[in-house]
Amino acid sequence: MKLIITDIKDFKIPVIGDHKIIKPDAMIKHCIGCFGCWIKTPGECVIKDGFQCTGWDMGRCEELIMISECLYGGFSSFVKKVQDRCISYVRPDFAIVNNEMRHRQRYFNKIKLSAYFYGEDITAEEKRTAESIVKANAKNFYAVVEKVFFFKNAAELGEVTL
Repeated sequence: MKLIITDIKDFKIPVIGDHKIIKPDAMIKHCIGCFGCWIKTPGECVIKDGFQCTGWDMGRCEELIMISECLYGGFSSFVKKVQDRCISYVRPDFAIVNNEMRHRQRYFNKIKLSAYFYGEDITAEEKRTAESIVKANAKNFYAVVEKVFFFKNAAELGEVTL
């Protein structure tokens, strides 16, 4: 399954195959750092606002696609909030992986991660920052970066098929 996280409310990009789209249809609440998704309801957020299963959805996906406005080289607030609510994708305990301390995996799916950023006048430095954030996310999600694209505006994304 493809899991698509986008900040585009009227998302109309063609998607081929089995997929789920998480978009700002409703108000997403901030992660409150309660660790409930790790301890009380492992794999599922305790905040019931329609976004509580994002970690579980990541555990079922083969491809994670994030589509976001590029803001100072980072994701939009909506995409970042969804990422924060995905923390249940990993476990609370740690392991040393490639000489780095990381959360242990809860799920063992292999995720291909792609990011599609859009925005007017994205600088070269913002692109480098965005690419490094995507690589860091991939490391935390035990994923492999497939591609990172930049577009001048959200309308240009209409030429893409996911």
